[in-house]
Amino acid sequence: MPVPSLTGEELATQPVDWRTAIGLAAEVAPALPQRGERVAVVGCGTPWFIAQSYAALREAGGHGETDAFAASEFPYRRSYDRVLVISRSGTTTEVLDLLGRIKTPNTAITGDISQPIASAAEQLVDLGFADERSVVQTRFATTVLALLRAHLELADARPAGVGTVAAAADHAEAVLAQQVPPELIACEQFTFLGTGWTNGLAQEAGLKMREAALAWTEAYPAMEYRHGPISITAPGRAVWCFGDLPEGLAEQVAGVGGHLVAGSGTGGVDPLADLVRVHRLAIALATARGLDPDRPRNLTRSVILA
Repeated sequence: MPVPSLTGEELATQPVDWRTAIGLAAEVAPALPQRGERVAVVGCGTPWFIAQSYAALREAGGHGETDAFAASEFPYRRSYDRVLVISRSGTTTEVLDLLGRIKTPNTAITGDISQPIASAAEQLVDLGFADERSVVQTRFATTVLALLRAHLELADARPAGVGTVAAAADHAEAVLAQQVPPELIACEQFTFLGTGWTNGLAQEAGLKMREAALAWTEAYPAMEYRHGPISITAPGRAVWCFGDLPEGLAEQVAGVGGHLVAGSGTGGVDPLADLVRVHRLAIALATARGLDPDRPRNLTRSVILA
């Protein structure tokens, strides 16, 4: 059983936070991407992976062309109707530099409107209720995606096969009531897979496990798994798939002795709630390895460069 931690306390509020985001979506809708706009979504670290998930969801829902970039890799020569920035702290250097350079209409979603991002961005979405004291992001990032998904629902742009945020919150509550399987805590390596919008979740899952538990993780689009990554799978190693499992993949994982985690595909738990399962595993694994998830090695809450 994981010892109590600030990170654990904060990630446990996610179902409530997502429901709050549903109620907020209509209020902040004018500041979010409008139907037909060509949009770039930007972040660093976890927000970059959330940007990838949202970009895929928005395009799949027919709401508009959407790209996702790490702030340091933004293509300034491209033309966009809006830039959407995600920054929990509101102090990240690369994000503030980008906002200072672009002339494009822009919006920032942040957890702290008292920080420099408030004056750097044209429009702000305040997600202070989901901000964290923890270094490792959990509830802020998932609540951003819950908000953006709820906005797509309001715009009748929820992609086929993607559930509602309300259902995802219910699933997250159920996940939080479950025990972390001991066979996963015993695994030495984790490969996370996703398809479409869940590929960003797979990338984020890998990052969470590295940050909190110093775990050996990799992440790929699900159909790429057989193009090399399968070579790392073996007994005592896990393959975790967000969303629908590609045909034949379960048999191939079993054939090399890997432990498969699936079930967030069509009709199963919402993939965003499945990410909460990873949050809990990361804390359990950190505890088992004698690590403090509230004090991850070499990390700070925000990257501020000289």
